[in-house]
Amino acid sequence: MNLSIRNQLPGTVTTVTPGEAMATVKIRLDSGQDLTAAITLDAVEELALTRDTPVRVLVKSTEISLATAPVRGVSLRNQLPGTVTAVTIGAAMATVKIAIEGGELTSAITADSATDLALTVGTPVVALVKSTEVSLATD
Repeated sequence: MNLSIRNQLPGTVTTVTPGEAMATVKIRLDSGQDLTAAITLDAVEELALTRDTPVRVLVKSTEISLATAPVRGVSLRNQLPGTVTAVTIGAAMATVKIAIEGGELTSAITADSATDLALTVGTPVVALVKSTEVSLATD
């Protein structure tokens, strides 16, 4: 299956915690970092997710926010440190490529945000992703 989602990171399920209609799924990326996904119980069942299930973490570039330092006191579960490798600023939007341990992410943010954060190649950043914006795929 071909996808338009550029951000795809391999990992393994470490924990599935079911709730009423949704579940949180903790994933250890192959690079050793931990992420959390919040997905429906139906998706957990359809993907047959259990501990040690190999998955691909999928995140749209528009769902990756950037900070120039770790963020404390927020509900965001997923914070991946990295370094900017490329910045393309257009009239309204910017794309920012970030090298993280074990891979690369692309973030689409406003041009104003890229300018305000003074993002250039080599800038250390933290990619922020809400757990509800993380999708999972199995092979």
